[in-house]
This record gives sequence, C-alpha cells and structure tokens, in this order.
Amino acid sequence: MSEADHAPNAALAALTLADVEVAAGRIADAVVRTPTLYSKTLSAISGAQIWLKFENLQFTAAYKERGALNALLLMDEEQRKRGVIAASAGNHSQGLSYHGTRLGVPVTIVMPKTTPVVKVMQTEAVGGKVLLEGETFDEAYAYARSMEKQLGLTFVHPFDDPNVAAGQGTVALEMLADAPELDTLVVPIGGGGLISGMATVARAKNPAIEVLGVQAALYPSMYDRIKHATLPCGGDTLAEGIAVKEPGEFTAQIIEALVDDIVLVSEPELEKAVSLLLQIEKTVVEGAGAAGLAAVLAHRERFAGKKVGLVLCGGNIDTRLLANVLLRDLARDGRLARLRITLQDRPGALYKVMHEFDAHSVNILEIYHQRIFTDLPAKGLVTDIECEARDRQQLEKLVAALRAKGYAVSQVELN
Repeated sequence: MSEADHAPNAALAALTLADVEVAAGRIADAVVRTPTLYSKTLSAISGAQIWLKFENLQFTAAYKERGALNALLLMDEEQRKRGVIAASAGNHSQGLSYHGTRLGVPVTIVMPKTTPVVKVMQTEAVGGKVLLEGETFDEAYAYARSMEKQLGLTFVHPFDDPNVAAGQGTVALEMLADAPELDTLVVPIGGGGLISGMATVARAKNPAIEVLGVQAALYPSMYDRIKHATLPCGGDTLAEGIAVKEPGEFTAQIIEALVDDIVLVSEPELEKAVSLLLQIEKTVVEGAGAAGLAAVLAHRERFAGKKVGLVLCGGNIDTRLLANVLLRDLARDGRLARLRITLQDRPGALYKVMHEFDAHSVNILEIYHQRIFTDLPAKGLVTDIECEARDRQQLEKLVAALRAKGYAVSQVELN
C-alpha cells in the first residue's frame, strides 16, 4: 500500500500509537503479557519464519480482555456505578465480565437465545449477568442498545470503538518489542478491532511492515467492504469468533487506510491449522485463533521467506468440537479412514476381509454391516470399516490388495 493510501482520515486521528501506548500502561497490571515465540517446526512446514503470539494464555483465553479493560478504565465513576452492557456471545462477553466484576462494575451481557449453554456458563462464571434475547446477534444487539438507553448503562462495543481498539493494539506493541525483526503481521478480522489497533502500532513503528487481515471464507464481511465485493456471508464456521456479518464503521476506515490486503480461508484450512497448533505447539486455539496460520499455509508463495507474526487470538473452543477437528484432520491425512466394501452375505466373508487388514497392519476401529438399506441384491451387503493406518501409503496398499482380490472398495471422503 502506498503512502497515498495511508492518507489521514478521521478514524486515524481517533486512534494513534500514543493512545495504544497509554492503554498499555493503563492495563499492564491486570492482563497477561503473553509470550511471542519462534516456531521452528511451523516455519519448516510453511516456508516462512513464524512467530506466534499466545493470546490464548490470557485468563479468559482471549485478547478481548485488553480492549474491554481499557474501555472500563476510561469511564468515569458515575458510568462505572451504573454499569455497562454489551451484546456478545463470545470472548468479549467474558473479558468484559471478568474485568468489570474485578473492578466492581455491574456487567450485563445480552446473548441470542441460540447461544450454546457453555458460553452462557463461562460468562456467568466470571461475574457477568446474561440476558438471552432474540434469535440472532443483530436482535440481541438491538435489545442491548435499547437497554442502554432505558437503564442509563454504558454500552461497550466489542470492536467498533477507538478505546477498545487501543487496548487491542497493545498486542502489537508486545509482539514488536519481542520480535522486532518481523516484516509481516497476519491478523484475524471479525469486526476489525484487533487489526485496527495492531495496524496503528505497526505502521507507526515500522512503515514498511506488511499488515494482512484474514477472514473465514463463509464470513467475508470486511473483505466485501474493503474490496467492494459481494461474496455471500453466512453459514456454520469453525471460526465463530470472527463470524461477523456487519463490519465496524470506525474499524473499516482504519483497515482501508493501513491494511495491505485481506485474504480468505476455507473451513478445511481452519481445521488443519487448529490441529497443527495442538500437535506441534501443544496449544489449544479456537478457529479464529488459527486463522493466521491457515492463511500462511493456504498462500505459501505469498509468505515464503518472510518473517511473519501470527496472533493466536483465542483458545475458547468446545472440547467435543476440538475432538471432531482432530479426528477429521487424521482422516484427511490418511491416518483414519472409513472403507466401504461390498461383500456376499455368506459365512466367512467378513473373516477373509479381516485377514487383509491384519496382513497390512491396519487397525480396525468400528464395523458397520448394512443389509437392508442398500441397492445390492438380497444376498449382498455393504460393510463400512473405520480403520487406523500409519499413513496414507499404508492405507492405499490395503485398498489395492482388497481390490486385487475382487472386492469393490470405496473410501468415504470428507469435505
């Protein structure tokens, strides 16, 4: 992006490096100064030099604490006494509730009725009062804004607020202090608060640094806004933390002025990144937290040889969902598979197939026989065998051996 593209605008005037530096001092004693660490293995895999900022190590497991706390500390005593309100079904609700309660500020969070119970419980566990209202986030947001006026509460926006963005920008201050050699930052975008704060710091510290945003392909709201595109927005994404349909107005101005580009990542790419971070770095991240790594792996040529800083912005992922992601990744790598084999319904038919699995040292996990709901003749059956192999090559040798003996074999594929 050229100097002309970085021309001043009202949003840039409302958020400066000085604002972020003051915010850093203001919140320093109450948030974790998370580490920025070089990853040898991810660097070798990606072809880039990768540094990771472990924001999933915050008390509420997400960077959102920073902006929420900065906004709280900038309120006057009367505002704090009356209390604050927000609409959020994610990390903002927990960060605001935790620090509000710690400071003696009543916190009300409005969530859609469709919010998973675990998120309600997590928010209540750190002191927030949760109201379930509406079927969508937009309906919950509208209700929260009406409550703000009726009860005289202060609304704390999850991203479209200079004070919140200044708090989020402290992530970049720490990253660039710990790894000043970084020449590229890849930052997840939902509403844009994190990248607005980080880009403000990065441009002031090093005008040559490249700042890229990444969004889930199912929710390209800021991508559409900045690139004047009309990609559809919606669906079930692993990265629900950045699943925002309406980007911020203030943050969009910052992004348009300071961010070089926005890239999109698919659901399989997000799943792979979550799995790699757990396997290699032994760290749990949610889908949004893995978006930066997903972008680097999906666009290897673009990042080859660069010194890239990634923010693991959150670690709040449902354990059952995490288990599904890990197992799906094993399946994509060929280490888990479901083979569909057509057999004749006669004694010993399954035994002969089992012998081939034994001969190739492929472990059988589950067997499903299907005689009724099939288009085979009455004397035929379909057997689905879930199995575990050392790698894809071992699995392929088994399939080849089964076919050589006359069996019809297919593999149930993932998306």
